[in-house]
Amino acid sequence: MKFSVIFEAQLADPTVEREHQVIRDCVEQAVLAEQMGFDRIWAVEHHSLKWYAHMSAPEIFLTWVAARTDTIRIGHGVVCMPFNFNHPVRVAERAAMLDLLSGGRLDLGAGRGGTEQETSLCGVDRDRTTAEVEEALRIIGKAWQEEELEYRGELIDIAPHPILPRPAQTPHPPLFLACSRDETLAQAAELGVGALVMGFAGPESIARLRGVYDAAIAGRDGARFVSTVVNDHFSVLCPTIVLDDAREARRIGVRGQRFFAQSIGHWYGGAGIPDEAVVAGADEPARMRAAAEQVVARLHELDIPVRPTSTATFNADHAYGSADEAIAYVERLAAAGADEIMCLIQMGTVPQEACLETLRQWGEKVIPHFRNA
Repeated sequence: MKFSVIFEAQLADPTVEREHQVIRDCVEQAVLAEQMGFDRIWAVEHHSLKWYAHMSAPEIFLTWVAARTDTIRIGHGVVCMPFNFNHPVRVAERAAMLDLLSGGRLDLGAGRGGTEQETSLCGVDRDRTTAEVEEALRIIGKAWQEEELEYRGELIDIAPHPILPRPAQTPHPPLFLACSRDETLAQAAELGVGALVMGFAGPESIARLRGVYDAAIAGRDGARFVSTVVNDHFSVLCPTIVLDDAREARRIGVRGQRFFAQSIGHWYGGAGIPDEAVVAGADEPARMRAAAEQVVARLHELDIPVRPTSTATFNADHAYGSADEAIAYVERLAAAGADEIMCLIQMGTVPQEACLETLRQWGEKVIPHFRNA
């Protein structure tokens, strides 16, 4: 079992001063994660998604963290791979440089960046994003297999050029794909890349998704592999806040997750502005349920079918509470087939001291439980 931390750089009350501080706070958390025995950090890439993600240049964030650490792996979770966000060769060049300077510690995930807010910023054709992501992975998987990269594809042609520098890991850093649907899980398996899976719906949902991934692995013939190296790693999101005061940890965690759910809903589903207020003594689980009901009502208004995934981000049954409760929840994720637990700690309303204490609790109590086992 591997353990990692994922950073969105979420921000309630997004003033310039608070935005700058939250980025610095994420760096402090990432450095502490290495000290606490985590295996990896992940950083997202999103653009113009105020509140939800202020991490627009993860390559810079990851480089800064790599320079301040020695052993922890650093992961793009993910690069927006449609060509108008990032040309595939530029992704390859940046990834190789960072892999080289970090001593071979880079992992490289791909995603669509598919919100209208993001695609309209960079002129991305939303109908082409899935195909462009796959083609980008093929180009990156091939970039250092020969002295010069030559690529003739359905969407892009690249005349022979050397791709410089070469990464420390050969032939390239491990490749991953962001997976939120059965179709993307099957795609990841058929391409031979790892899966980065949202885990809000809980362990039962994770077990079903693992089954989809494994079935696609069992049924593939290798024809769609993007590289000579196959990565069948299944990494699962785990929202968590762990404190000595378990009740306070649940309150902070559920409140933070509600901000996460509302802010992502604002950009993905046309929901209202996320609630940024933190009210002392509030019944946060009740407020979470009310927020989910508002989403359902909004979908009914728009005549959009309500599916189990529609409100998954409002499911508050996660690793919130004591270290023992976190251990029990991770055991459920492990039984569901998780190869890696991606801790989501930094959520918009969670104070820095709670993030740091959660990392300490995981490092001192949760991770050793599984290492010793």
